[in-house]
Amino acid sequence: MLFYRFFEKINYYFETKNIVHTFNYILSSSINLYTKTMEIKDLTKAEEQIMQVIWQIEKGFVKEVMEFLPEPKPAYNTVSTIIRILEVKGFIGHTAFGKAHQYHPLISKDDYKRHATEKLLGSYFENSVESMFSFFVKEEKMDVSDVDEILKMISKLKDKSK
Repeated sequence: MLFYRFFEKINYYFETKNIVHTFNYILSSSINLYTKTMEIKDLTKAEEQIMQVIWQIEKGFVKEVMEFLPEPKPAYNTVSTIIRILEVKGFIGHTAFGKAHQYHPLISKDDYKRHATEKLLGSYFENSVESMFSFFVKEEKMDVSDVDEILKMISKLKDKSK
């Protein structure tokens, strides 16, 4: 079904003789299919900071990304370089407007959150949610209301499994 819709769109664009849109559609569809199957890479602190902005604004030029960064702001060239690295890593794509590029996320925040959580759980807690939970309790990173919310979620999960 996915490929049928893909070819249907290509046919529509060719019929309307809008070759640029056809090429952009093929490219973005290919990237989206690729990112669904590729392994998500780890981000550096600077890359993650830029990605947080891109996830927040959904699309933007380097100058717009810079507006959302905290003070002291890095140099324009630094942000531009990090964005190009993120593009190589497969986290973001771009749409060209002449020489300017508008960037957008290819990997969702939830997908990266899942990746980061799985890595944290595996690297530090031997894939044990119980171990991670007890760590947060011991470190007093959770208050009673947090624990109550978790207990409610567990209760709902138990009810669903019945």
